Amino acid sequence: MTNTPLSPRPLSAHTDVRHRVLSTAQLRARGVSSAEAGAQCRPGGPWQQVLPGVYLLHPGPPTSEERLHAALLYAERRPGGTGEAMITGLAALALYRFAAASPLPSLDRIDVLVPRTRRLRSTGWVRVVRAHAEVPAAQEVTGLPVAPVTRALADALAEIGDARTVRRLLTEAVRGGYCEPAALVRELTRARLLSREHVVGAVDSLLAEGRARAEDRLYEMVRAHGLPEPLWNVDLRLPGGPHLGGVDAYWPDHAVALELDTRSPRQDGEDAAWTQYTRKREHLERLGITVVHITPKKLREALEQQAVVVRTALMAAGDRAPAPYVVVLPR
Repeated sequence: MTNTPLSPRPLSAHTDVRHRVLSTAQLRARGVSSAEAGAQCRPGGPWQQVLPGVYLLHPGPPTSEERLHAALLYAERRPGGTGEAMITGLAALALYRFAAASPLPSLDRIDVLVPRTRRLRSTGWVRVVRAHAEVPAAQEVTGLPVAPVTRALADALAEIGDARTVRRLLTEAVRGGYCEPAALVRELTRARLLSREHVVGAVDSLLAEGRARAEDRLYEMVRAHGLPEPLWNVDLRLPGGPHLGGVDAYWPDHAVALELDTRSPRQDGEDAAWTQYTRKREHLERLGITVVHITPKKLREALEQQAVVVRTALMAAGDRAPAPYVVVLPR
């Protein structure tokens, strides 16, 4: 077969990567049979087969962009493909521009996330990763479908045993605003990675740092928006009675308590931490103490709005029956 133009230009002359990397089905739609494609890939020929059913229309090494497109084509090389395959793992983090992730040219493997029911094997430099249940909604990055950061991180950490690298990736994900710590821990739980000591250590450090940052924003909210100064980080107890629980801030003259929710569930099934929190809140509210619940995300994204919520609770104190006296102790 000669390189007869099958479009206004020969296939191999296109600069768009989508025309330089094609599947068997795409070539067939352009009038190139499997036999003709094979002839082009003979030693010294102008094409090469880089993955089963996927062809690179030039003889040189594939670029990073070509490898990514080839991996996706391989994952979708079936009749009636649904387009659910997406880049995940370290390759996805590199596309998100994580400084702690290796650059794409240095990766010897590209991870592709596919539905759990797909019968597809890893091959060459493509590793097939299956979704836990439903395939997550892909994010578009540089025109490619890419797994959400939490899922990409979980798939990357599953293959990394170096504690320092794990810590750097997790820290960048949260500090860089890519995802919330709780969402990240939920994904790591689903991936069963929290049984690994080096992952747990990095997560614990990250959550402690996240709580400290949230507390700083809480102090800023009170002072920047002119709220009365509360008693910080205290335990509440009935006189001579049971312990009611600890709160992050308490306004005794208004009987208003504030709780900063930095929970991160690590167990499947019922969240024991949330159950304990709910019981404590219900007990306090039965005593006439208003409990304001704030998350780190709300403090970061809507600080002024949270200040209004607290101010409203304080102002409403005069309309409620007086709460019983409680003992306030440092926590």
